[in-house]
Formats: sequence, C-alpha cells, structure tokens
Amino acid sequence: MRQLTSLDAQFLAMETPQTWGHVSGLAVLDPSTTPSGQLTIADVCRVVSERLHLLPPFRWRLVWVPFGLDHPYWIEDPNFDIDFHVRESAVPPPGTDAQLAEVVSRIVARPLDRRHPLWELYLIHGLEHGRVAMLTKIHHAAVDGVSGAEITGLLLDLSAEGREIPPPPGRTPGERKPGQFEMLGRGLLGAPRQPLRALRTLPTVIPNAGGLPGIDAVPGVPTIGRAASRVRRVVSGSRDGEVLERPSSTAVPRTRFNTRISPHRRYSFGQVSLDRIKAVKNEAGVTVNDVVVAMCASALRAWMLERDELPDEPLVAMVPVSVRTSEQMGTFGNRVSAMFVPIPTDEPDPRERLRRAHEILKGAKDRHRALPATLLQDVTQFVPPAVFARAARVVTQLSALPSVRPALNLVISNVPGPREPLYCAGAEMVANYPVSVIADGVGLNITCMSYLDHVDFGIVVDRDQVDDAWPLFEAVRHALDEFHDVICGTPQPAGVT
Repeated sequence: MRQLTSLDAQFLAMETPQTWGHVSGLAVLDPSTTPSGQLTIADVCRVVSERLHLLPPFRWRLVWVPFGLDHPYWIEDPNFDIDFHVRESAVPPPGTDAQLAEVVSRIVARPLDRRHPLWELYLIHGLEHGRVAMLTKIHHAAVDGVSGAEITGLLLDLSAEGREIPPPPGRTPGERKPGQFEMLGRGLLGAPRQPLRALRTLPTVIPNAGGLPGIDAVPGVPTIGRAASRVRRVVSGSRDGEVLERPSSTAVPRTRFNTRISPHRRYSFGQVSLDRIKAVKNEAGVTVNDVVVAMCASALRAWMLERDELPDEPLVAMVPVSVRTSEQMGTFGNRVSAMFVPIPTDEPDPRERLRRAHEILKGAKDRHRALPATLLQDVTQFVPPAVFARAARVVTQLSALPSVRPALNLVISNVPGPREPLYCAGAEMVANYPVSVIADGVGLNITCMSYLDHVDFGIVVDRDQVDDAWPLFEAVRHALDEFHDVICGTPQPAGVT
C-alpha cells in the first residue's frame, strides 16, 4: 500500500458537488495515419492494456482509514476492469469545435467514482474532417502536471508503427483489500506521528508564511514570520537579511470569477503559433512564458473592458510550478508549488504590458526560489486528517464570500510539450488541449501546452459566471496578433493564427 501525502489528500478534500479534483486533457487525433484509416475503442483498449504495468496510477484505488484518523492509501485494484474506464461518446453533426467543447464540458463536470481507480478515458467520434478526440480524466490526487505528462508519454508513441513495450512483471496484479479493522489499526498507529510531522515543518513554514496567498491578511502572521526569521539568523550566526524581501501584499480586486461556482462548466480551446510567440520573445528579450502571461493579461483586459468590468488594480494569477526533482520522476503523486503574481491587466500600452509581465514574473521567480520547495506540502501537515476535508471546503468557500478579500483571481499555467509528432494506436495527434480545474472563488483557469509548432490553449470557466467561453480564447488569439504587430512590426498575414 502507498499512503497519500497531505498535499495529495488535499485534492480529494477539496471536492464538493460543485468542485471536482480531476484534471483532463483533450487530444485530437487523425485516424488517416492508421493502417485501417480508423481508430476504434478496441484499439485504445489494446494500447492501454499492454501498458498498464507502466501506468501505476491507472490501477490504484483508494482505501479509507475509518473516522478519517489518517490520510487514505492507494492499493492496486484486485478487481480492475478496463471496460469501466475506457468509454465512447460522440458529437452530433457536423462535429464543430463548439459542439466538441459542449460534450467535453458535460463529461468533465461528472465526478470520478471513488470505488474504482480514479481515471476515465473517452474516445469521442464525429469530429469534422474525420478526426476523433481522446479525452482523459485523472484525479489530481494521483498525478500533477509533470507526472500527467509522463502518463501521456507512456500512452503515445513517436511513430505510427508504435514501439516495443517491455513485458509486465511475472506476478499476479492486484492487492488484497484490507478490512476496516486493519485500516483502523493503521490509523491509530499513525495518529501519534501526526503532531511530530507538523512540528518538523515549523522551521520551514513559519518564517516563509508570507509566501502563501492571502496569509498577510491574517493578523499577526507577518510579525511572527519576521520574528522567526530573526531568530533563525541569530541561531545560525548569519548577519544577512532574508534571502529576498517580500513585496507588500497586492490588493486583489474582486471580479465575477471570485464567487461560488456551480456544478457546470464552459470550455473553449484553440491553437496559436509557437513561432510567432518566439518571434515576440526574441524581439523583446523576454521568455516564452512572459509572452504567454502577457497574452492572458491582454485577453482579460480586452474582455473585461468590453463588459465594463475592468478593475483599476491588476488581476492576480496563480502560476503552478513543478518542484519535482530528477530523482522523483516516475513516482507520480504531487510535487508542486505555485507563484502568485499580479498580471498587468491595468496597463493600456501593449509594449509596456509585456515589459511589466517580464519584470513581474522575474521577481516572482526570484522570490519563489527563495522559498522551500516543500512549502505547500508542509503547510498541509498542520491540519489533522480527521478534519482535513471539512477544513479544505471551509477555506475554499470562505474565499468566495463577498466580505472576504480574494487571494487570487484566476489560474494561468503554461506546460512545455514535445516538438515531435505523437501517435495513439497509429493515429497522429494533431492537438493536445488542456482541461483544468476551477473552484469556489477561482472560477477561471487558462492552461496551455506547446506541441509541435503551436501552443494549444484550454480555457475553463463556470457556466453561471460566463455564458460563453469562446470570446475569451478569441481575445487570447487577438492578443498575440497585437504583440506581434507592435513588438515585431509585422502584421499577421491573412489566414495565419
């Protein structure tokens, strides 16, 4: 058995009837590269089945500790049934992107069944030009962005002919499911260790508490953090100050995205040219991520101006950061942290907007490097498992109250992807659109992933907060047009995106 970490368990605890903890990916595939010219559910089942021994999270199912005395465990499901997990769906004719987005929105709004391994895969037929889509759902408790990309790499091949898959180990898969009394015993034995785990994290958490979103609003926390830093310097004999002075807390504006969410989603997706992003990057002397964040800031500025909702203060975005080391590759679970950055939605000049995005992100990266990589993991150790789920839900719901200052407005994530074509059962993947998570108080998520010579965007919003997600993606596309025109001095050629 493998016990979930407190951070893994956080993604289970956050779930409510309105909020789910799984992340998804929408791969669009061209079956014309297969020998038969088709991609069937049998083909997908064959690919998954022959690689199951390389995909441990696909066989993990939860075992709970009675009364929530400790975090749950993963066991290898002794009754695994691939037919439960691999399913088919279709879009109605003519199979447009908008119709596909509606189908995806409905599928991802359904929670995963905790009585089975926490993943599903849908083969979606009926797309335009004879293409099919493959939608994967897997719980964030089992994987983060990097380990999710590892799973994608194991499912897909570098050629249409496939590859040689190593044989599975010569053992019968599956573990015996422990009984309630056995799990109760584990929980009772683990209970005395919980205060010790929290105490071990105190030297890390207290001096660095200011690196957490919204923590400066808690009375006394900044003072405690500064005092702890001084004590640590005295004890260590160092005459230096803190590694990096933290900026004053940004006043986060309240927007339509900072309210309670419904169980329903809106989704839009599309591609932009990676070469044009790199042209802007090279001309301005910034990074690809700087350009992506500036594009998101520009898109939100234009979208909110059109609706007369643009705040005077910049919006604040959470930008996830992987802290997985090379030694932790292949271990799955969560090794993540986050930066919280004010994006320049308040800047009217596009050139200055890009410059500010670069400076803001550079400062945020410097501050993030000064924080312990395990800070988010360590903070979650302070909540006893017995009240973990309730505490997580209360904190999330409080952030959506009008009387509480939001800690952030949205999530922006940029994941680098492969530059070579990938194939599933011989079908070439032509796009790979992320479908990420929103929660109470944070009803907008913009995630993108590079693939080949383009960047694939997926935008998730709450249906009650935004009635149509497509104008948000169009605003992202127009933002790149604007930057390319202003920074590179060459307007976009007709028909190029």
